[in-house]
Amino acid sequence: MPSPEQRLERLLAKAAKLGSQSRVKQTHVREKIDYVCRCLANRAGVRLLMACLLAKLDRPTVDPRKPYTEIGGVDSFSGRAYDERYLTRFINDHRLPCNSTTAFLTPTLRNQNTPLTPDVELIGRPREVYKFTLVLLDLVAKGEADADELLTETIRVLIVLRDEKQSRMTELVASLSRSRDALPLSSEAIVTLLTQHLACKHSSRLPVLIVTAAYRAAGEKLGELARPLNAHNSADEQTGSLGDVEICLINDDRVRTIYEMKSKRVAHDDIDRALQKLVTQSDRIDNYVFITTDRIDDDIRDYALSIYEQTGGTEIVVLDCLGFVRHFLHLFHRSRIVFLEAYQQLVLLEPDSAVNQPLKEAFLTLRQTAESDE
Repeated sequence: MPSPEQRLERLLAKAAKLGSQSRVKQTHVREKIDYVCRCLANRAGVRLLMACLLAKLDRPTVDPRKPYTEIGGVDSFSGRAYDERYLTRFINDHRLPCNSTTAFLTPTLRNQNTPLTPDVELIGRPREVYKFTLVLLDLVAKGEADADELLTETIRVLIVLRDEKQSRMTELVASLSRSRDALPLSSEAIVTLLTQHLACKHSSRLPVLIVTAAYRAAGEKLGELARPLNAHNSADEQTGSLGDVEICLINDDRVRTIYEMKSKRVAHDDIDRALQKLVTQSDRIDNYVFITTDRIDDDIRDYALSIYEQTGGTEIVVLDCLGFVRHFLHLFHRSRIVFLEAYQQLVLLEPDSAVNQPLKEAFLTLRQTAESDE
């Protein structure tokens, strides 16, 4: 009997041969799989579907609607175990457009302990992604659909989606390359471009990439560098990080400057939490910088200013994100295109769970338009 890893590879090969042709004859089944796979707003559904179908193939006696051992009985199983143990590596190895982490730790699926039948109302958006997933699992449980066929179709659609995304990205990058002979963007044009990109939906990761790109562009001149970024959904307590971006001196791994990003107004409590972090450090931090995309209240500036003596020489400051990048670009004007290229690279390399595909495409399209205008 093949292992789950071997089974996934076999199904991948079968799916790749099918290409754009589906073998699922039932239209309503095919449409539901396509919706779950292509729903960019919620990627938990496709991993839930794959984990439960894989478990059914691996252990034919289980009920694919019961991916929680707390349910009890011989037909329940750990969907999270199948998801983390087998799907994560499979998805990453083949660059399939899924979240990089298990679906079973999402708020919707984390605390379930009942069978996932179609009458269960899972709280999440869009509702259809969960509704369709549960219907598909119910069809398999009742013998009205084949788990092998459904998992093959799911992988096939993901391959098609992956290749479509790659084709669009290749074309957008190629379009940019064809326009590189034009006058380089001015510093203010780059600020406008970043303003437009930050205004897009799901852009909370972008300020982290902006600051990191700045240090990649000017780090050698400053004698400083940014440490490798942690995953966007990693808690500081888990990674041991002090902030979203950590800056060290070149040839010295001690953190000197910390950046913490906020998509809302910085509050007194945020500064107090920063103080709690600072007192635990044996090496003094030079700067703790909040970067916000919201407005900055005068009392917060004053409170941050009052911290300097209390910390024995660490400055806490709150900066506007666009104000930061505008000043940087004019200060290092001759490195502005190096900054822009670094930012683009960071955006494109981020996993889709941090910077989704529409946001990546939006940047390339906005840059192409800006360079054409120039």
